[in-house]
Amino acid sequence: MQIVAIGLIATVLIVVVKSQRPELAVLLSVAAGVVLFLLVLGKIGSIIDVIKDLAERAGISMFYLGTILKIIGIAYIAEFGAQICRDAGEGAVATKIEFAAKILIMVLAVPIVVAVFQLLLKLVS
Repeated sequence: MQIVAIGLIATVLIVVVKSQRPELAVLLSVAAGVVLFLLVLGKIGSIIDVIKDLAERAGISMFYLGTILKIIGIAYIAEFGAQICRDAGEGAVATKIEFAAKILIMVLAVPIVVAVFQLLLKLVS
C-alpha cells in the first residue's frame, strides 16, 4: 500500500508540475523512483540471502551466483535509467542505455555459457 500511495502521489505531482516546469517533473520522477527503490531494498537483500543459502546447499559456485546477480542488477538499473530517459522525452538515449546493458549482460554471461557447454560436452562424451 505504501509503495502504491507514494507512486500515485508522485504521479499526481508530476502531472501538475509538468505543464509549468517540465525539468522539475523529471526530477520528481527520479526522486520518486529512488524512494521506491529504497523502500524495497531491504526485501531485495532478504531474497539475495535466501538465494545464496540455496546455492550453497546445492553446491553451486558463488562465482556463478554472483554473476547472475550482477546480470539481474544491470537489467533493473538499465530499465530504471531508460524509463527516466523516456519520461524526459529522450527515447533515443533510453534505447542506447538498453543496448549497452544488453552488451554488458552478454559479456557477463560468457563464463556461464562456457560452463554449461563444458558440462554438456562431459555428459555427451
